[in-house]
Amino acid sequence: MPVPSLTPREVENLRAKDADAVVLLDIREPWECERVRLPGCLHIPMDELTGRLGELDPEQPYVVLCHHGNRSLQVAAFLKSRGFKHVINLTGGIDDWALSLDPGLPRY
Repeated sequence: MPVPSLTPREVENLRAKDADAVVLLDIREPWECERVRLPGCLHIPMDELTGRLGELDPEQPYVVLCHHGNRSLQVAAFLKSRGFKHVINLTGGIDDWALSLDPGLPRY
């Protein structure tokens, strides 16, 4: 089953209608989050995810994000394979978020 993807604007529109509609799950490395981070994100680095799955609710909708959207797509597929029902990949990652929504965000 393919993982659905949304653009940063689509995610922001979804959150504007209902701030609790989705949890942003940032799977980037700690050094990446030190450079730039979206407010309200849950940060679990990709390499820690398997050991921390118990912290996540399989019924909760998640938008998974990384730098460009490649690692997050892998993690979203992994979560779906583990029974998470509502998992979405952020197309273009935080880099596209900065380009399309918030040019004040640092890019790396």
